[in-house]
Amino acid sequence: MKILLWLLALLVVFAVLTVWRATRNEAAAEAAFPPAGDFVDVGGTRVHYVEEGEGPVVVYLHGSGGNLNDGSFDLVARLSDRYRVIAFDRPGLGYTDMLGHNTPLAAQARLLADAALALGAENPIVVGHSFGGAVAMAWGIERPDVLSGLVILAGATNPWDTGISTYYKFLSHPLAGPVMANLLAAWVPERIVTDSVNAVFAPQSAPPGYYAHFGPGLTLRRFSLLENARQRASLLPQIEAMVPRYPSISVPTEILHGDADATVGLHIHSVPLSQQIPDATLTVLEGVGHMPHHADPQAVVDAIDRLAGRAGLR
Repeated sequence: MKILLWLLALLVVFAVLTVWRATRNEAAAEAAFPPAGDFVDVGGTRVHYVEEGEGPVVVYLHGSGGNLNDGSFDLVARLSDRYRVIAFDRPGLGYTDMLGHNTPLAAQARLLADAALALGAENPIVVGHSFGGAVAMAWGIERPDVLSGLVILAGATNPWDTGISTYYKFLSHPLAGPVMANLLAAWVPERIVTDSVNAVFAPQSAPPGYYAHFGPGLTLRRFSLLENARQRASLLPQIEAMVPRYPSISVPTEILHGDADATVGLHIHSVPLSQQIPDATLTVLEGVGHMPHHADPQAVVDAIDRLAGRAGLR
């Protein structure tokens, strides 16, 4: 009996220590990487964004587990000499508020379209990377009235047959998830995040200075871990529901995808997508992995310029 009491006491101490460390680590991450831009209120939801430049509007939507710092690292500056570029944090990630739990693609698209309108940015070109590509597709379906064109970068846009990883199954579970999130936030070092991101960049490497700008610790906050996992766990059925609606997208669309992408497969996602949207153009980037906007940023800029011409914005 005494042994059980001691074990229980140790478990309580470990739990308290874990919550304390998670809270401390989150505070340290937010102190090191505070909001980089401003906030716009959309129906009581605060949306975090950065903005640069003047001209036709380009909106950038980041991928899974990320934040707008991914776009502001390089792409925003490359475009801001001739476009008004807005990068948003998606709901529950970065510094944008959550919309409940597990924000659906359609709700994300409507929120961010309304945020753009609140900033006076009508009919933007929407650029979506990876999971952000799925949100961009939802924007094309849900809010075609406030859209000039789509640029999909290695987007998750078509069904796959491998399910989700054990990691996301546990982290999205209503009981196991919060326990796992506390453990990750408390005890996992930031280098684990950087190692994971390095794997996403493969066969390329993250550019110098990327992690100092991106803020890996923001990804390890408990609410972001949980929201990202919930969004990932529910992504497949939402994409399956969207696919029949792709032919209704009438805006010009540029699709870029590396043929060395081991995260979101070219032939599973972008090749079919190029045939599902009537006015779509696919550019395959040889030897490029899952981060085309970093591996070949000029190709992305060229695609945006082409689309601006096709949409009559230049």
